[in-house]
Amino acid sequence: MTNLFLAVGDVNTPVNFTFFIGCMAMMAASAFFFLSLNQFDKKWRTSVLVSGLITFIAAVHYYYMRDAAMSGELTNVTAFRYVDWILTVPLMCVEFYLILKVAGATQKLMWQLIGLSTVMLVFGYLGETIKADAVMYGTLSGIAYFVIVYMIWFGSAKKLAVAAGGDVLQAHKYLCWFVLVGWAIYPIGYMDGTEGWYDVLPTEGLLDINVWYNIADAINKIGFGLVVYALASKKTA
Repeated sequence: MTNLFLAVGDVNTPVNFTFFIGCMAMMAASAFFFLSLNQFDKKWRTSVLVSGLITFIAAVHYYYMRDAAMSGELTNVTAFRYVDWILTVPLMCVEFYLILKVAGATQKLMWQLIGLSTVMLVFGYLGETIKADAVMYGTLSGIAYFVIVYMIWFGSAKKLAVAAGGDVLQAHKYLCWFVLVGWAIYPIGYMDGTEGWYDVLPTEGLLDINVWYNIADAINKIGFGLVVYALASKKTA
Protein backbone atom coordinates (compact mmCIF):
# COMPACT_ATOMS: atom_id res chain seq x y z
CA MET A 1 0.00 0.00 0.00
CA THR A 2 1.35 3.42 -0.93
CA ASN A 3 2.41 5.47 2.08
CA LEU A 4 0.19 8.53 2.42
CA PHE A 5 3.09 10.68 3.61
CA LEU A 6 5.18 10.33 0.45
CA ALA A 7 4.65 12.51 -2.60
CA VAL A 8 7.48 12.04 -5.08
CA GLY A 9 9.30 15.23 -5.96
CA ASP A 10 7.70 17.34 -3.22
CA VAL A 11 10.36 18.71 -0.89
CA ASN A 12 7.69 19.48 1.73
CA THR A 13 6.91 15.83 2.44
CA PRO A 14 8.39 14.43 5.68
CA VAL A 15 10.68 12.06 3.78
CA ASN A 16 12.22 14.58 1.40
CA PHE A 17 12.32 17.38 3.96
CA THR A 18 14.17 15.28 6.55
CA PHE A 19 16.63 14.12 3.88
CA PHE A 20 17.40 17.76 3.04
CA ILE A 21 17.71 18.86 6.67
CA GLY A 22 19.80 15.79 7.49
CA CYS A 23 22.22 16.51 4.65
CA MET A 24 22.71 20.14 5.71
CA ALA A 25 23.05 19.25 9.40
CA MET A 26 25.69 16.60 8.71
CA MET A 27 27.65 18.96 6.45
CA ALA A 28 27.62 21.70 9.09
CA ALA A 29 28.69 19.27 11.82
CA SER A 30 31.56 17.97 9.69
CA ALA A 31 32.87 21.47 9.07
CA PHE A 32 32.62 22.24 12.77
CA PHE A 33 34.55 19.13 13.87
CA PHE A 34 37.26 19.38 11.20
CA LEU A 35 37.90 23.10 11.74
CA SER A 36 38.21 22.63 15.51
CA LEU A 37 40.89 19.90 15.38
CA ASN A 38 43.91 22.14 16.04
CA GLN A 39 42.56 23.36 19.36
CA PHE A 40 42.85 19.94 21.03
CA ASP A 41 45.75 18.01 22.50
CA LYS A 42 47.16 15.49 20.06
CA LYS A 43 45.83 12.44 21.92
CA TRP A 44 42.22 13.68 21.57
CA ARG A 45 42.37 14.81 17.95
CA THR A 46 41.73 11.32 16.58
CA SER A 47 38.44 11.11 18.48
CA VAL A 48 37.24 14.44 17.11
CA LEU A 49 38.52 13.53 13.64
CA VAL A 50 36.46 10.33 13.71
CA SER A 51 33.42 12.38 14.72
CA GLY A 52 33.96 14.57 11.67
CA LEU A 53 34.38 11.54 9.42
CA ILE A 54 31.11 10.05 10.68
CA THR A 55 29.09 13.14 9.82
CA PHE A 56 30.99 13.74 6.56
CA ILE A 57 30.31 10.21 5.29
CA ALA A 58 26.67 10.61 6.27
CA ALA A 59 26.40 14.00 4.53
CA VAL A 60 27.69 12.56 1.25
CA HIS A 61 25.24 9.66 1.38
CA TYR A 62 22.37 11.92 2.39
CA TYR A 63 23.05 14.06 -0.67
CA TYR A 64 22.53 11.04 -2.93
CA MET A 65 19.67 9.61 -0.86
CA ARG A 66 17.83 12.91 -1.07
CA ASP A 67 18.03 12.84 -4.86
CA ALA A 68 16.92 9.21 -4.96
CA ALA A 69 13.96 9.93 -2.68
CA MET A 70 12.95 12.95 -4.75
CA SER A 71 12.89 10.79 -7.89
CA GLY A 72 10.98 7.98 -6.18
CA GLU A 73 13.85 5.46 -6.26
CA LEU A 74 13.42 4.24 -2.68
CA THR A 75 15.20 0.95 -3.39
CA ASN A 76 18.34 2.97 -4.07
CA VAL A 77 17.77 4.87 -0.83
CA THR A 78 17.94 1.62 1.15
CA ALA A 79 21.18 0.60 -0.55
CA PHE A 80 22.79 4.02 0.00
CA ARG A 81 21.67 4.05 3.63
CA TYR A 82 23.21 0.72 4.49
CA VAL A 83 26.47 1.65 2.77
CA ASP A 84 26.43 4.75 4.99
CA TRP A 85 25.71 2.73 8.12
CA ILE A 86 28.26 0.00 7.42
CA LEU A 87 30.89 2.78 7.50
CA THR A 88 29.57 5.14 10.17
CA VAL A 89 28.11 2.81 12.81
CA PRO A 90 31.39 0.89 13.34
CA LEU A 91 33.14 4.26 13.55
CA MET A 92 30.71 5.26 16.29
CA CYS A 93 31.71 2.07 18.11
CA VAL A 94 35.37 3.03 17.63
CA GLU A 95 34.66 6.19 19.64
CA PHE A 96 34.14 4.06 22.74
CA TYR A 97 37.58 2.53 22.27
CA LEU A 98 39.24 5.90 21.64
CA ILE A 99 37.91 7.60 24.75
CA LEU A 100 38.59 4.53 26.91
CA LYS A 101 42.22 4.13 25.82
CA VAL A 102 43.20 6.28 28.79
CA ALA A 103 41.92 3.45 31.02
CA GLY A 104 43.72 0.73 29.08
CA ALA A 105 41.15 -0.25 26.45
CA THR A 106 42.62 -2.65 23.91
CA GLN A 107 41.85 -3.26 20.26
CA LYS A 108 39.97 -6.40 21.30
CA LEU A 109 37.15 -4.21 22.63
CA MET A 110 37.15 -2.17 19.45
CA TRP A 111 36.90 -5.21 17.16
CA GLN A 112 34.19 -6.80 19.29
CA LEU A 113 32.03 -3.70 18.96
CA ILE A 114 32.80 -3.36 15.26
CA GLY A 115 31.93 -7.01 14.66
CA LEU A 116 28.64 -6.82 16.55
CA SER A 117 27.60 -3.61 14.78
CA THR A 118 28.38 -5.22 11.41
CA VAL A 119 26.26 -8.26 12.25
CA MET A 120 23.46 -5.95 13.36
CA LEU A 121 23.55 -4.06 10.06
CA VAL A 122 23.86 -7.08 7.77
CA PHE A 123 20.80 -8.74 9.28
CA GLY A 124 18.94 -5.42 9.20
CA TYR A 125 19.66 -5.04 5.50
CA LEU A 126 18.55 -8.60 4.78
CA GLY A 127 15.34 -7.96 6.67
CA GLU A 128 14.54 -4.88 4.60
CA THR A 129 15.37 -6.49 1.27
CA ILE A 130 14.00 -10.02 1.92
CA LYS A 131 10.55 -9.06 3.14
CA ALA A 132 9.38 -12.63 3.73
CA ASP A 133 11.93 -13.06 6.55
CA ALA A 134 11.81 -9.53 7.98
CA VAL A 135 10.85 -10.65 11.49
CA MET A 136 13.58 -13.30 11.71
CA TYR A 137 16.34 -11.00 10.44
CA GLY A 138 15.07 -8.14 12.58
CA THR A 139 15.27 -10.36 15.65
CA LEU A 140 18.85 -11.43 14.85
CA SER A 141 19.82 -7.81 14.28
CA GLY A 142 18.22 -6.90 17.60
CA ILE A 143 20.21 -9.57 19.46
CA ALA A 144 23.49 -8.07 18.21
CA TYR A 145 22.26 -4.63 19.27
CA PHE A 146 21.47 -5.78 22.81
CA VAL A 147 24.88 -7.43 23.15
CA ILE A 148 26.44 -4.04 22.33
CA VAL A 149 24.17 -2.42 24.92
CA TYR A 150 25.25 -4.96 27.53
CA MET A 151 28.95 -4.47 26.79
CA ILE A 152 28.87 -0.70 27.16
CA TRP A 153 26.43 -0.51 30.08
CA PHE A 154 27.54 -3.48 32.19
CA GLY A 155 30.45 -5.27 30.51
CA SER A 156 34.10 -4.59 29.76
CA ALA A 157 33.55 -1.10 28.36
CA LYS A 158 31.71 -0.01 31.51
CA LYS A 159 34.49 -1.34 33.74
CA LEU A 160 37.07 0.66 31.79
CA ALA A 161 34.94 3.80 32.01
CA VAL A 162 34.63 3.41 35.79
CA ALA A 163 38.40 2.94 36.03
CA ALA A 164 38.95 6.14 34.03
CA GLY A 165 36.41 8.09 36.09
CA GLY A 166 35.79 11.82 35.87
CA ASP A 167 35.05 13.36 32.48
CA VAL A 168 35.69 10.11 30.62
CA LEU A 169 33.11 8.25 32.69
CA GLN A 170 30.60 11.04 32.15
CA ALA A 171 31.19 11.07 28.39
CA HIS A 172 30.88 7.28 28.30
CA LYS A 173 27.51 7.50 30.05
CA TYR A 174 26.26 10.02 27.48
CA LEU A 175 27.37 7.79 24.60
CA CYS A 176 25.68 4.83 26.27
CA TRP A 177 22.41 6.74 26.44
CA PHE A 178 22.69 7.55 22.75
CA VAL A 179 23.05 3.85 21.99
CA LEU A 180 20.23 2.80 24.31
CA VAL A 181 17.71 5.52 23.44
CA GLY A 182 18.93 7.08 20.18
CA TRP A 183 19.72 3.81 18.44
CA ALA A 184 16.36 2.41 19.59
CA ILE A 185 14.72 4.65 16.98
CA TYR A 186 16.13 2.37 14.28
CA PRO A 187 14.33 -0.86 15.34
CA ILE A 188 11.15 1.15 15.94
CA GLY A 189 11.36 2.47 12.39
CA TYR A 190 12.22 -0.99 11.09
CA MET A 191 9.15 -2.52 12.72
CA ASP A 192 6.91 0.36 11.68
CA GLY A 193 8.01 0.23 8.05
CA THR A 194 8.48 -3.51 7.53
CA GLU A 195 5.65 -5.94 6.83
CA GLY A 196 5.02 -8.64 9.41
CA TRP A 197 5.21 -6.55 12.57
CA TYR A 198 2.19 -4.24 12.70
CA ASP A 199 -0.12 -5.74 10.08
CA VAL A 200 -3.18 -4.48 11.96
CA LEU A 201 -2.40 -0.89 10.96
CA PRO A 202 -4.32 0.52 7.96
CA THR A 203 -1.06 1.43 6.17
CA GLU A 204 2.48 0.08 6.12
CA GLY A 205 3.31 2.29 9.07
CA LEU A 206 2.73 5.54 10.88
CA LEU A 207 5.50 7.27 8.94
CA ASP A 208 7.70 6.27 6.07
CA ILE A 209 10.62 4.24 7.44
CA ASN A 210 13.04 6.84 6.06
CA VAL A 211 11.62 9.55 8.34
CA TRP A 212 12.43 7.43 11.38
CA TYR A 213 15.92 6.75 10.12
CA ASN A 214 16.64 10.36 9.14
CA ILE A 215 15.67 11.62 12.58
CA ALA A 216 17.75 8.94 14.28
CA ASP A 217 20.82 9.67 12.13
CA ALA A 218 20.76 13.39 12.91
CA ILE A 219 20.38 12.80 16.65
CA ASN A 220 22.92 10.02 16.98
CA LYS A 221 25.74 10.97 14.64
CA ILE A 222 25.87 14.64 15.53
CA GLY A 223 25.16 13.92 19.20
CA PHE A 224 27.98 11.38 19.40
CA GLY A 225 30.35 13.93 17.94
CA LEU A 226 29.32 16.67 20.34
CA VAL A 227 29.90 14.41 23.35
CA VAL A 228 33.40 13.59 22.12
CA TYR A 229 34.03 17.26 21.31
CA ALA A 230 33.02 18.29 24.83
CA LEU A 231 35.28 15.63 26.39
CA ALA A 232 38.25 16.68 24.23
CA SER A 233 37.66 20.32 25.15
CA LYS A 234 37.66 19.55 28.87
CA LYS A 235 40.78 17.41 28.68
CA THR A 236 42.62 20.02 26.63
CA ALA A 237 41.67 22.80 29.01
